[in-house]
Amino acid sequence: MIVVNNNNNKEQQQALSFIFRSFTSESKKFFLRSDISYQFEQFCEQYDCTKPVANFIAGIQEAVVVEPWVYLLIRVGAGRWEYYRYHTETIEAETIDASKFLQIKERMVNPALQDDDWVLEVDFAPCQRDIPKLKEQHSIGRGVEFLNRHLSNRLFTDAKQSEILLFDFLHQHQYEGQTLMLNNRIKEASQLIIALREAEDYLSSQAADASWQDIADKMQEMGFEPGWGRTVERVNDTINLLIDILEAPDANNLEQFLARIPMNFKLAIISPHGFFGQANVFGLPDTGGQVVYILDQVKALEIEMSERLYEQGLDIEPKIIVITRLIPEAGKTTCNQKVEPIIGTKNAKILRVPFRDAQGKVIPYWISRFWIWPYLESFAVEVEKELVAELHGSPDFIIGNYSDGNLVASLLSQKLGVTQCTIAHALEKAKYLYSDLYWKANEEQYHFSTQFTADLLAMNSADFIISSSYQEIAGNGNSIGQYESHSSFTMPGLYRVTNGIDVYDPKFNIVSPGADESIYFASKETERRLPELHPEIETIIYGKPSDESRGEFANPDKPIIFTMARLDRIKNLTGLVEWYARSPELQAKANLLVIAGHIHSESTDDEEREQIAKMHELMSQYGLDDKVRWVGKHLDKPVVGELYRYIADKKGIFVQPAVFEAFGLTVIEAMASGLPTFATCYGGPLEIIEDGISGFHIKPDYAEETTTKLIEFFDRCKNEPDYWETISDGGIERVQTSYNWRLYAKRLITLSRVYGFWKYATNLESASKRRYLEMFYGLMYRPLAAKVQDR
Repeated sequence: MIVVNNNNNKEQQQALSFIFRSFTSESKKFFLRSDISYQFEQFCEQYDCTKPVANFIAGIQEAVVVEPWVYLLIRVGAGRWEYYRYHTETIEAETIDASKFLQIKERMVNPALQDDDWVLEVDFAPCQRDIPKLKEQHSIGRGVEFLNRHLSNRLFTDAKQSEILLFDFLHQHQYEGQTLMLNNRIKEASQLIIALREAEDYLSSQAADASWQDIADKMQEMGFEPGWGRTVERVNDTINLLIDILEAPDANNLEQFLARIPMNFKLAIISPHGFFGQANVFGLPDTGGQVVYILDQVKALEIEMSERLYEQGLDIEPKIIVITRLIPEAGKTTCNQKVEPIIGTKNAKILRVPFRDAQGKVIPYWISRFWIWPYLESFAVEVEKELVAELHGSPDFIIGNYSDGNLVASLLSQKLGVTQCTIAHALEKAKYLYSDLYWKANEEQYHFSTQFTADLLAMNSADFIISSSYQEIAGNGNSIGQYESHSSFTMPGLYRVTNGIDVYDPKFNIVSPGADESIYFASKETERRLPELHPEIETIIYGKPSDESRGEFANPDKPIIFTMARLDRIKNLTGLVEWYARSPELQAKANLLVIAGHIHSESTDDEEREQIAKMHELMSQYGLDDKVRWVGKHLDKPVVGELYRYIADKKGIFVQPAVFEAFGLTVIEAMASGLPTFATCYGGPLEIIEDGISGFHIKPDYAEETTTKLIEFFDRCKNEPDYWETISDGGIERVQTSYNWRLYAKRLITLSRVYGFWKYATNLESASKRRYLEMFYGLMYRPLAAKVQDR
């Protein structure tokens, strides 16, 4: 037996005794952090509450009552969990392990389960990579810095071995038969440092601005090929970096050197679900922020890859292929075209590959992202053939997007032997309460068992993982991160995960996206504005009801509360409408503009149809047609940008009320356009917005508090004429300094090179883990995917 936190034992026991009594008096047996906090508040109304005890109670995430025991999950820090069981009478505690706690939760769902009932336990810990983990919470998401430091120290303890490694690595580089970096005149590693010094002496006598062509003959005689730099100055800098690495190893120098090596010529980006296209796709099911993200990402990456190749003296145009699904019945979109050039790029294109049924016949229609699992393996096989044909070889780097794209990227990376990056965008497990515990109840609609299995496979097989924010990985003091929630969980009757993913693994890196600066810029930049769009925008905002809209503002002079997103439960637009409907004071101060989905139930998405019906119900029930305007159409990006600015002209605001938001591109767009922004505190916006400085955090589960915050903002703007501008300027500055695509592209390309080097240089993924993943895929994922029947 142990007692937790001996220094505050008496106060803890008193508080826990109070909470446990309240729990045992209720019929339910499972309690979340919010339930525990509420009971502790009740306790504090009657007794003194010390800060240490409050902190201890705040760490309790879950409680399960199985009298005479209460089982607790306590979060002692990001990614650090402890499990206890307390006796309800003595309030003494025993430590238990994750497996035991999960077993108790399983029994709560299915009381018929017994101690000796066998359950598959998934545990990746025994076959983790042979490298240390990060230790400090603030280091989470900075994996490449830690990895580079640690592996550099390990590598360069043996000078001769490191020389051989770098020699062999440089000899690997070529592009479609063209030798790069080193030729065969340098035959062994011991000759490399001699050749580098010889080159250094030669370059010192050449003009700094002379081109590679001016020195090519002499450099090739010494064993050097293109790739070192376009000018003598650049070549000399690159050679000096390598000399420094060989003589005085330094992780920062190694990263700088790898950032210059021509390693990225061909990039594949995988995003199978939804309607991936450049026109007429937004507002269609499963199609939204991820498409915007990838298209902007491609443009930024092409520029960055081109600039790096140019600086290294190579006249090679990079190729970027976005792989998605071909949908023959594509409506007004281009999703039935096999190849589509990406507008605003030189060589990037969309390559579409169809889903096929068991007989090999093309599936002509759209399939929900929750139902596509049976098609992904054969899709990956066909993608490999099409991709290699399109690129005339394998890509150098693969990026997966969302659960489906990450799974396909894992299969391709394993087959082609190339570096793999995973980008979740959103992990569904964190979005739906009890989605793991009650997976069977959700299986018919969402097929979470298959998706969560795919997520575990992709996370553990990726060479590195990109997250848009720290919150996405490890949450904060009040909430659990998306990735963190996969560290241990159970799907009763299927399997329990005792060690799924470790947020202290150095594969995690934070690389935040941005907003397209040509589209989303401040309203005060009048010379860049698009006044020709104002008639269309005025019709959108102030027009009469039509087939695409409902509601007309009776008082158009009031400022506008603007929101825009998909119509699904998580985005919570109906929640915002309900807050507004229940606050006559807020209605008196501002109108509400909602741009979302459709206004009729023609959507093929069940959840969207449900939200459409709820939106109509709210508007009718509360008589909102003269205060709320709901527009159900997709707007082109230039229109959206100017719409943000037009609403800013009217001293309006943007509200993003999601129950949970992985990142929040619309938040970035609105802030960049100068529109004061209120966004959910659950997820990425908590990190993007500095509350009260560059915008405001809101709690979607506290409607009254949120409406009060909105009312107070409008009141303060009325009383302090400069306040609106202060918040507007704060949002603009925040985006410009921290969230832009130039920074994103530079960081991502550098990450791909560093992880690519260490993938080549070391066994980052052990053979045992690879076999474990293959077994998990074959024995768990494939049977689950086979059970998903297309509707």
